[in-house]
Amino acid sequence: MRGFTTMFFSLLLVGILTLAFFTPVLNAGIGESGTIAADAGKAKTVKELIEMYDSDSCAECHKEIYDQWKKSLHARSIFGPEESGRTAATFRTTLLNGLKKWKFSGVAGPEDVKVEHLRICTKCHLPQLEDATDEVASEIMNMIVNWAEEGDEKAEETIQALNINCLICHNRNAITHKWTDGYPQKGVVYGTKDGDHFSESMPEMRRSPIMQESILCGQCHGLGPNLELDNPTQCATLYGYYLWSYQAEGGRETCQECHMKKSKLGHNIQSYRSSAMREAALDFKVEVTGFQWRDGSKMVPLTEVVVEMTNKAGHAIPDG
Repeated sequence: MRGFTTMFFSLLLVGILTLAFFTPVLNAGIGESGTIAADAGKAKTVKELIEMYDSDSCAECHKEIYDQWKKSLHARSIFGPEESGRTAATFRTTLLNGLKKWKFSGVAGPEDVKVEHLRICTKCHLPQLEDATDEVASEIMNMIVNWAEEGDEKAEETIQALNINCLICHNRNAITHKWTDGYPQKGVVYGTKDGDHFSESMPEMRRSPIMQESILCGQCHGLGPNLELDNPTQCATLYGYYLWSYQAEGGRETCQECHMKKSKLGHNIQSYRSSAMREAALDFKVEVTGFQWRDGSKMVPLTEVVVEMTNKAGHAIPDG
């Protein structure tokens, strides 16, 4: 019996060692090498970063959708509204009133700005900056300063080419649980179904499990404080309101249903700037009463106005 037990454990040990030897080691992050950024390598210039996620070819087959997107703030996520460039101006303010004054940031001027410094803005406004070197972050800040202080039109044009475009939503950010659903692969457009895409550069379509879910938007439109950053910020909180106020009270519509379908704006995803969105989000009830008020011997005409405003949106208004 003792000999049998010894032989059994010897065979078991041999089996385990054999299995370990012939079984490939699957490290966390497998498939990451097939992404657009991994294939191209870190962008070393702004031009390289723009080219890495260039989606102009999408207009050849999807012109109506592309034209809708061009009117959206996503198309100018770094520059901001075309009439003001408010977002770019805020980047400059972040440098002057933030980074340069925070004594432990290590930033004395635009040339010192790194990806980690811009993360407080680009986590949402340009997530693909993570696929670039620190030199790109410095180049972006220099362009913004030149535009703001010298009216550099070429810099403005380049800043506007840095944006949240087709490939950010339909490739780079199309999958959140990458160990579960895989990393977004180069040459694949992610949407609501699988199949051929009939494009030389993007020949395949695959289903994204989040394309019609609010979490797709929530990646940028936020839960609140970005506590994972070295210098946490709180800007976008819409997704947090959506989860903890709207959904918690029984709301079931997604961001896409209100901001794309019901608004009939499609990929021209608007918010406060659109009258269609304002009408859908807010309800006003106004009551006006006129009367004469006696003040001693004088009769004074007065008006009482009662305004009731109801928020029908799935989040707080305003946000950001």
